[in-house]
Amino acid sequence: MQAENVWYLGVKELRSLSRDRVLIALIVLNFTVAVYGGATASSEVLNKAAIAVVDEDRSPLSVRIVAAFQTPYFQPPVLITQTEMDRRMDAGLDTFAVVIPPDFQRDVLAKRSPAVQLNVDATRVSQALIGSGYIQRIVGVEVQAFAQRYQSNPVPLVDLAERARFNPALNKTWFGGVNKVIEAVTMLALVLTGAALLRERERGTIEHLLVMPVTPFEIMTSKVWAMGAVVFAASALSLIIVVRGLLAVPLAGSIPLFFCGTALHLFATTALGLFLATFTKSMSQFGLLLMMVWLPLQMLSGSVTARESMPAAIQWVMLAAPNTHFVMIAQGILFRGAGLSVVWPQSLALTAIGSVLFGVPLSRFRKTIGTMA
Repeated sequence: MQAENVWYLGVKELRSLSRDRVLIALIVLNFTVAVYGGATASSEVLNKAAIAVVDEDRSPLSVRIVAAFQTPYFQPPVLITQTEMDRRMDAGLDTFAVVIPPDFQRDVLAKRSPAVQLNVDATRVSQALIGSGYIQRIVGVEVQAFAQRYQSNPVPLVDLAERARFNPALNKTWFGGVNKVIEAVTMLALVLTGAALLRERERGTIEHLLVMPVTPFEIMTSKVWAMGAVVFAASALSLIIVVRGLLAVPLAGSIPLFFCGTALHLFATTALGLFLATFTKSMSQFGLLLMMVWLPLQMLSGSVTARESMPAAIQWVMLAAPNTHFVMIAQGILFRGAGLSVVWPQSLALTAIGSVLFGVPLSRFRKTIGTMA
């Protein structure tokens, strides 16, 4: 009767979840709006920034620099005077104001290294940070190209040829959508399983389970498979409908292989969610504990920041986290088209971590469930 008990207890969890409107809304929003918004947000790409230019040189070089500020990175540059610059920036009309000094072209050709002034409205934090680098590079490239026509510059001994693989256009949307799905899978697997256990206590149904002929193993297994199935189905729909459909992201590898990795990851993270729930007595306490656990897991897993840029000690410690291996699997399959021959070490690690995370919490769950009534 053990398998039948696990099945019916899992169905009970699904029915209970279907009546929780808050969790249903959380699932829908995280796999739709959050994925689409996170993918299309242009925090790392300059987009239609307002720029004005004070051209006091009126030379072919200054005209060339002004013409280099093009869409979609910048709005068409507005030529203004020195007296208008401060007033326009105070009014918020311009994010950037470039001042090209008099005799700029003559000083460049005479190798005097003249300076171009850049005024930035730093209240627009993301555009100010990114746009300053864009403008510096644009001015430098245009000045160098102009000077090469009139000065003999030595030919560099080495020519660096850049070739971007897997995302030749460096389109942030391709990575943003998939990474948001990865984040949602981890977070909701923890939230739903923890909420499933605490819901029993808050609604008083834990007493019903204690008097039923079911074991703690059956109770824990039912919550793991039920909540894992919900997250698995939601992630599959999000990947196919939102990422591949609405965002038109080309997924390079095998989708079934990715789903197998997702199932292994859900096995580990749902068990971890139950383990965290055994330390708390209410959803508010669980929420605080979840933030302390989930944020480090997410920030150090490799989906936000590349693991190669982290200290070696952090990289070794994070190998014990399930989402670190899941990020490797997801990025390897969906971005690079990797097969099982490439991702099998991470799959094996996820299986081992999931077994430990299921076995250790089970012993604590047996001790805790008797005191929850």
